[in-house]
Amino acid sequence: MNTTTSTRLPEHGSCFICGSENPKSMGLVWYETAGEDGRNLIFAEFEFTLAEQGPPGHAHGGATSAVVDEAMGAAVWRSGLKVVLANLNLNFHKPMPLNVPVRVEAWLERTEGRKAYAFGRILLPDGATAVSGTGLYVQAPHLFTFGFYG
Repeated sequence: MNTTTSTRLPEHGSCFICGSENPKSMGLVWYETAGEDGRNLIFAEFEFTLAEQGPPGHAHGGATSAVVDEAMGAAVWRSGLKVVLANLNLNFHKPMPLNVPVRVEAWLERTEGRKAYAFGRILLPDGATAVSGTGLYVQAPHLFTFGFYG
């Protein structure tokens, strides 16, 4: 992973995707960099393991969904908005093998009033998209009383 032009993001302790205080956490480490189109891009490189298995030898759709949601949510949070997910739409293009390095990436597409729209995807080692999707996030700062993603 080239992190020389990337900023490592803070994790939040109890998160089951990236929290160091959660013994069941997947342990993802998030980075932020400038995407090809100039937008801020959030990404992590990791492997799904037996703990996230669905069909034999492949990741559970719920595990892949949670990772894409977390990436998109991080992208929206990094834009300064405190949000919760209101709608998640995913497309499963290819089976997600276990124990293979993959990359999840996401970015904020646009905002409209209290709404924020994000895009996320998980890429296989050959660059093929295994999962892609969009999320609608709604600002809800009253639900958060702690620092999160900066």
